[in-house]
Amino acid sequence: EVQLVASGGGVVRAGGSLRLSCEYSGFTFHDRALGWVRQAPRKEREGISCISWLWDRTWIADSLEGRFSISVDNAKNTMYLQMNNLKPEDTALYYCTSGENRCTGDLFYHGMDSWGIGTLVTVPS
Repeated sequence: EVQLVASGGGVVRAGGSLRLSCEYSGFTFHDRALGWVRQAPRKEREGISCISWLWDRTWIADSLEGRFSISVDNAKNTMYLQMNNLKPEDTALYYCTSGENRCTGDLFYHGMDSWGIGTLVTVPS
């Protein structure tokens, strides 16, 4: 059974950093892509980043490149999202997700079939 558990959210000042973790089980990174998605209050779900070992591809939203980065430690069955220079508009519920996916663009999450419970990131203005 595929399971994903996100953690690491919290309240952080604007300009600060936070690292989210997503522990996964029931599969290996070699078999399935992993990604991060967020949803801010009263806004649509937004794809942040996706990574696929199988397709040797990493995708990240243009608007976040340079501040956010995705990584995977397969030995620990954990995916990370490093977030730097956080802004109030980064306030959202952050979800980790997985599936057989090529990570080709911002709607990658439509092709994901497994989701963890979100972790809340709050950046006060």
